[in-house]
Amino acid sequence: MSSNPHTPEHYLGPTLSGQKRVHPVGIGPKERRKVIVASFIGNFVEWFDYGAYSYLAVVIAVVFFPSDDLTEGLVWTFALFAVSFLARPIGGFIWGHIGDRVGRRTALAWSILIMSASTVCIGLLPGALQIGMWAPALLLFFRVMQGFSASGEYAGASAYLVEYAPDGKRGMYAAVVPGSTAAGLLFGSLMATVLTAALSDAQMESWGWRLPFLLAAPLGLIGVYIRRKLEDSPVFREMSQEDEAIKAPVWALFRDHWRTLVRATAAVLLNAVGFYVILTYMPTYLSQTVGMDSTLANISTTISLVTYIGFIFLTGYLSDRFGRRKVLMSASVLFIVFTVPAFMLLGTGSFAVILLVQVLLGAMLTLNDGSLASFLAENFPTRVRYSGFAVSFNVGNAVFGGTAPAIATLLIATTGNSIAPGWYLMAAAVIALIAVALSPETSDKPLQD
Repeated sequence: MSSNPHTPEHYLGPTLSGQKRVHPVGIGPKERRKVIVASFIGNFVEWFDYGAYSYLAVVIAVVFFPSDDLTEGLVWTFALFAVSFLARPIGGFIWGHIGDRVGRRTALAWSILIMSASTVCIGLLPGALQIGMWAPALLLFFRVMQGFSASGEYAGASAYLVEYAPDGKRGMYAAVVPGSTAAGLLFGSLMATVLTAALSDAQMESWGWRLPFLLAAPLGLIGVYIRRKLEDSPVFREMSQEDEAIKAPVWALFRDHWRTLVRATAAVLLNAVGFYVILTYMPTYLSQTVGMDSTLANISTTISLVTYIGFIFLTGYLSDRFGRRKVLMSASVLFIVFTVPAFMLLGTGSFAVILLVQVLLGAMLTLNDGSLASFLAENFPTRVRYSGFAVSFNVGNAVFGGTAPAIATLLIATTGNSIAPGWYLMAAAVIALIAVALSPETSDKPLQD
């Protein structure tokens, strides 16, 4: 290895013809910092846009699904949230093809542009009282476009950072993705908290709910500008220069890596259910099921998100130090043991107890989220890395993540059991535990070619 810290590191890797070649897996620290900052900002913008819907679910239910029964409106709101996730597997195939065939940078720039445009359009929509059924129909269309965009963001940013990271730090670098995701959600939660506290119900239903969606316009332009200034990762550039990019990466993924794809999709389940139950559905659960004041519910969720961001980088480091499998399996075991008791404690209605439980649940979730991005990226070779990550992550999130708020609401309504979401989350942890246990350790190995 070169003694010059700004000289790209190299390792021997096979070409498609079986010959050995040397190619870079990283570059100098200045370039790496630029990639980290750009990835953080772009992902932050995408997930602020995407998460605003969840934090304003109660108001959206009133505006787009007016009913004498708020629970009915919430079920429709979260059902629409779930339907929008059907676009994510389709988006995973399309973005995976673009990312593996054309380039990571191109896919990431277009994804943030589509997300921002769709979010602004939601902010401009009239409500059901103005245009009737056209209101929820158009809301569904733009949510589907948001889901399509999000399907390329998380996977692409993770693959991008892992391919830029130096050996032994891929977990820390990939942790930027869930960290920036949580930061975007935190900003959304803060806005929802401030708006709920400062505006009356009538003002929120009239125009207040629109403000976070309209903010997507300037934020999106900033994100697109930053990403257009980046270059593709060194390993992808070299592969493209040698014309080794596969013409049909998704087909190659299913043909050659289907076992890895199945394990990866199952491993995503805890992230999918846990993320949307703990970080986005929780304010609605606390206000509508526990009976907590909506402002206090948003405050407690905001505080827990702050701690989540801090924990996420710690668990990224732990996954580099002790391995992806150990950290991911630890997360599953903790959720299996403590999820149901945690939901029981949420039912006490005490702000201090609820806040403590949310912080602890968030910390448990970071053991999964802080390790999952690097785990998924490392399980697939460079030629199909974007596709493998995007398909596994988005199929898991479409089937189990996007439906989590609706299923949680329906479970409570049909069983009358306020801790039913805890049992659902525990079941997801069991499946993820089995999948990770059957997967190889990847943290101590070079990236696959």
